Amino acid sequence: MALRERLTEQMKEAMRAKEPRRLATLRMVLAALKDRDIAARTETSRELLGDDEILLLLAKLIKQREESAAAYDTGNRPELAAQEREEIAIIRSFMPKQMSAEETKAAAESVISELGAGAMKDMGKVMAALKERYAGQMDFAQASATVKALLGGK
Repeated sequence: MALRERLTEQMKEAMRAKEPRRLATLRMVLAALKDRDIAARTETSRELLGDDEILLLLAKLIKQREESAAAYDTGNRPELAAQEREEIAIIRSFMPKQMSAEETKAAAESVISELGAGAMKDMGKVMAALKERYAGQMDFAQASATVKALLGGK
């Protein structure tokens, strides 16, 4: 089952089970997905986003919630931080297992050798290849630092 259909089915199940937090989170995810679909439309193409793009969107939503939770913690609002973390857990349940730091480094080394990258100027190509292959599976902030170190950057 495609990710989009899974999200819709889970939203219906949350509705039936009367789980307000899960329902609200899934509605928010589907609304963000619909916004992205609309933004991606062109005169000639009405195609919806594929699973890879959806995984990137989910990763972005998780990052936003992590930043919000940190801000709420700083502002001494633990109840709001806990709410954000609940949403993170719900969204993460739709993502594949995240790669560890070691797996990220091995993937980066593999892509670097495959592309023949040897300098910082090649970082964009390496990161693009990693995003294409490991969408939703890799923390790209961590991957960026790893690639930078492997290419000899500071």
